[in-house]
Order: sequence, then C-alpha cells, then structure tokens
Amino acid sequence: MLNLILVEAALETVPPAIQHHPSVRRNAKRRGKKPAETLLDRSLHHAAMRGLPRGHKRGRPDIVHFCLLEALGAPLNREGNLRVWVHTIGGYAIEVAPEARLPRDCRRFNSLMEQLFSEGRVPPEGGKPLMRLSRMSLPALMEKIGATRIVALTSHGKPATLEEVCRDLAERANPAVFIGAYPSGPMEEDTLALAEEAVSIYPEALEAWVVTSRLIYEFERASSSRP
Repeated sequence: MLNLILVEAALETVPPAIQHHPSVRRNAKRRGKKPAETLLDRSLHHAAMRGLPRGHKRGRPDIVHFCLLEALGAPLNREGNLRVWVHTIGGYAIEVAPEARLPRDCRRFNSLMEQLFSEGRVPPEGGKPLMRLSRMSLPALMEKIGATRIVALTSHGKPATLEEVCRDLAERANPAVFIGAYPSGPMEEDTLALAEEAVSIYPEALEAWVVTSRLIYEFERASSSRP
C-alpha cells in the first residue's frame, strides 16, 4: 500500500484579505456566491493576489485536479493499493476515497471543491463520503497515516531515480510520498522535516501531475517484481 500525500496544495477558498477586491467580487456575483465561498484561482484573481503571503504557491486548484485524476485512475488505485491525501497550504487535510471518480472538467471540479470546503464532505449527506475535509496539521495527518517511511520528491533533494526510490518503498509495509501540489518553489522546511529523505528524480523541476503519474507507475513495477 502506497500513501500519496499532495502537500502544500494550492487549494483554498478566497482569503479574507482579498474578498473585497473587484475581481473577486465580480466572479462571485456572476456565480451567485459569496466571495468567501469561491476558490482562490490565479486565472481569475491574479490582480487581487498581488501581495498575498506565499502568493507564488497559491491559487492553482488545477494542479490538485490533474494529480488526483492521474492517481485515482491508475491500476494501483483500482487494485486497492493506493491511498491519496491532500494537505492544503491553508492547513486542511482532505481524505480521498479510492472509489472517488472526479469530474474531468476543471469548472465542475472547482465547484465540487467549493462544496467540500463549505460542507466538510462530498457528497454532503448520505453514506460514506468520497472526500472528507478536516482542519489538521501535516504532522497530525502523518501520525494518523502511520507511515513506515516518508520520502519527499522535490527538485531540491538528493538525485536518485524513481526506480531506486520505489524499489525501496515497495519493501516497506506502509510507505508515504510527498509531492508538492503548487506552482513553484521549494517545499517548506517544516514539510521536509517530516520526511526521512528528500529526493530529486530529474535535473529540472517537473509538474506535480507528471511526478504523480511516474511515481505510481514505478511503484506498480517495483511491487509486481517482488518475490
């Protein structure tokens, strides 16, 4: 079983500091929502986001969307050998059920995430939720997962191949991997401190969804080759 954690994810509702900005209010009014009920999205709120703390890491829900589509559609997940979690830059943990099937359309995905932030779960009522949101620190989430080894994949880490990384992870009972689900920049020191190892799998920075896809494929290969 592999635990994939999308860390420092650029997924959040519009923060109070910019809820009165014209671009934010205009988008919210057009959609019949309050500004606080809408997702922060750089493609819509670029002007409003100037000056936001850690602004270079925020407002990209599409990154989480692409990563989740790659992960949930993979054979590793379909066979029950993958658990996916999202930990947002705002300090929320999202547990994603393996059977969740997300919309392919970005606008529908964003609406689903707005519902998740509003209701705390998707669907809001009924049986087992496909996604559940809770306020939780990353250390608390990792304690809950109980990972036997944690590896952070970052362009600022020690060079190694994914084949080497996954061969080691496949030998562990409950390994976990951090992938940064944000546009640019290094992982925060507090995040890296939770990992036993920080690894760079390519000389240049790669998109998070590319890393997600390659990680899962190599872990599938490593797991299938075990005696």
